[in-house]
Amino acid sequence: MNSPQLPRRQLPITLIVIAAFAAALGLWLGQRFLGTPSAPLMKNAVLYPAPRAVPDFKLTQANGQPLTLENWRGHWNVAYFGYTSCPDVCPTTLAIFKQVWKDLSGDSANVRFDFVSVDPQRDTPDKLAKYVSFFNPDFIAATGSDDELTRLTRSLGLMYTRETDANGNIQVDHSGSVVIIDPDAKLRGIFRPPFAAPEVTADLQSLMKSVR
Repeated sequence: MNSPQLPRRQLPITLIVIAAFAAALGLWLGQRFLGTPSAPLMKNAVLYPAPRAVPDFKLTQANGQPLTLENWRGHWNVAYFGYTSCPDVCPTTLAIFKQVWKDLSGDSANVRFDFVSVDPQRDTPDKLAKYVSFFNPDFIAATGSDDELTRLTRSLGLMYTRETDANGNIQVDHSGSVVIIDPDAKLRGIFRPPFAAPEVTADLQSLMKSVR
């Protein structure tokens, strides 16, 4: 069986870095110069001047249930795109979110954490479920086709690439930022690495207080 290949329309890792920098700069400028006085002060998150619409999508959760835009309505969503074979940044990020979930305490009912794999051929439902449950069984694990993943990540200002080297090893690169989706299922902003649990917790609590 041939190793999974990256769809041709996906872009090299250099463009991931450029796109991530441009998105972060745009968010920072918008928050600094266009934000309203009522916008909550963020410690780690960078907010858009106004929430941005997210196109509908269809992914599949590890439990076999669909994950669509409708599932993001009614609560705050923290969505991170990575893969289970990631050696460092993915487990580190999920470990921080595990602590954030604990620190949120009663507020955690209003926040959902989603881990979306951009390596769907290797990240089977069973593998995804076990991986995410290690950090928190309440976290959502999902993946989908490259067509759906590419469309969704680009709409959120994220990118990823997946390539197979000469030795048959699969190399995955992806954006390190985490998107913040509000209860109206709109893109509110991003958390930028490096992450710190106290800052992420404080930002989520501020957002929940500002939008009820």
